[in-house]
Amino acid sequence: MKTRLLFSSLRWFSSIALLALLARSAPAGAQDWAKAILNKSPRHQEWVKVTHGSRTIDAFVVYPEVSHKAPVVLLIHEIFGLSDWARSMADDIAAMGYIVIAPDLLSGAGPNGGGTSAFPDQQSVTKAVSGLDADIVTADLNATADYALKLPAANGKLFVTGYCWGGGKSFLFATQRHDLSSAFVFYGPPPPTAALSAINAPVYGFYAGNDARITATVPDTKTAMAAAGKKYDPVIYDGAGHGFMRAGEDPTNTNPANTTARTEGLKRLQDLLNGK
Repeated sequence: MKTRLLFSSLRWFSSIALLALLARSAPAGAQDWAKAILNKSPRHQEWVKVTHGSRTIDAFVVYPEVSHKAPVVLLIHEIFGLSDWARSMADDIAAMGYIVIAPDLLSGAGPNGGGTSAFPDQQSVTKAVSGLDADIVTADLNATADYALKLPAANGKLFVTGYCWGGGKSFLFATQRHDLSSAFVFYGPPPPTAALSAINAPVYGFYAGNDARITATVPDTKTAMAAAGKKYDPVIYDGAGHGFMRAGEDPTNTNPANTTARTEGLKRLQDLLNGK
């Protein structure tokens, strides 16, 4: 009897250890709660391949349920790659009446030529995103935007939004893409000051109060954008932390300010997209 109990206990502890190991090694895109949101969406979602030169990018597209042609929103993922949450964020914006395209900027960079989902863990995804060539990222974003604008359901209007690492890239993209209607920067750093004069579109910032690493850049950016004669409208959400758009709907979130910031940020994004 004691032997059987000992065996059962060892098997239980082994199972717990295995689950812990799997949790640590799970790919960055494995967010079951975000995947569940996607699975419940009534909107059409599809994967497409975007090519330019020798590059092929996998991109996730979500269509709104509307009877007319819609504007395009280019969504740039976090440093965690094109995760389930990034795709669910694309679905959230599509629900506002927009075609959203989200490229996996790690396409071809993963094991066996895969993208985000091919990496073994979040740490390796983060390292890979951090090491992406800036010129290739810009080319990938331009190719993805061009692809989406040619969709039969698109009306020719283009917006860009990005989160975390993608927030910085969305701000930088505004210096390089001159047919943008607006750029929405979520807790991302600004481009070099010298590049700001090339921006044509208004830039709207969404920042966390408890994120000094990024939010401390806002005053100087505001001054530099004003000096360049460019529109820059930042909002700081008190008490929220970096990544509040994701954390604010994560079931494990323990900071109510993240939830509030996400709710208010979504409302502001929708109002701005709709020209309010």
